[in-house]
Amino acid sequence: MKLAAIDVGSNAVRLLISNVFEVGEWLPLVRKADLYRVPVRLGDDAFLRGVISEEKVVDFIDTMAAFKKLMGVCRVRDYLACATSALRTANNGEAIAERVRHEAGIYLRIIDGAEEARYIAMNRLDGRYRKGRYLFVDVGGGSTELTLFEDGFELGSASFNIGTLRLKEGLVAEKHWKEMRRWVRSHCRKKRKIRAIGSGGNINRIFKMTRMHQDNPLSLKRLKEIHADLATLSLEGRMVQVGLRPDRADVIVPAGRIFISVMEWAGIKKILVPQIGLGDGLVHTLYLKHRDGPF
Repeated sequence: MKLAAIDVGSNAVRLLISNVFEVGEWLPLVRKADLYRVPVRLGDDAFLRGVISEEKVVDFIDTMAAFKKLMGVCRVRDYLACATSALRTANNGEAIAERVRHEAGIYLRIIDGAEEARYIAMNRLDGRYRKGRYLFVDVGGGSTELTLFEDGFELGSASFNIGTLRLKEGLVAEKHWKEMRRWVRSHCRKKRKIRAIGSGGNINRIFKMTRMHQDNPLSLKRLKEIHADLATLSLEGRMVQVGLRPDRADVIVPAGRIFISVMEWAGIKKILVPQIGLGDGLVHTLYLKHRDGPF
């Protein structure tokens, strides 16, 4: 069946449509069918002004209405739509979610950081991350979510208001870095053989620059090299020389800083980048909802 997820992030709004098949005993085989991304950048208003402007609200609602039509054309059976840091920060976030329900016909939930981290970690259900210790690291425009798993069981989860847009605008206080460092060290430093799993558009783009196969891990050393190279380029240089979109070029360096910091604090030397994120976790959540019914 086809399932869809709408991820309303601080930098972009994404619609993921996936084909889901059952293989073995309750093991879902998920294959991405379509992915649509619109860089609405709700976080620009939410983090700087505390309120999202009417102009951006209209663009956002139009985007969601288009997603609604696309899901209909693609015969999507069910969907989940979740908003993260930008809408939960904005004073008019709930009012915007209500307008989306009435004007675009999409039920949109604003989720907190802990719930966001749990959804992202649902990606372990595809069978790849059931054995061993893994630290899921998801870096968005407004926040970073961390979840530590061992043999499929959660050992700890946390969300921090450290995101690429916040960093770009100088809105991350030193206390937030200290809080995240304290959490990482207390949960990870005494454990051996932890592998990091990175998600988010920025780490995906960094990984593509390596031209490695998706199953190969990215070393911390190589990540630092790419981050340093990108940091030496101007915004225009990242667009012209690297081929980054404008809305990626200005946040990829702050994203690299976050991933490098977490890996260093945890003593992790390699990170897997399987091209997964919140949307994929939402699809797995929907699968669990429907698996006991007729497939």
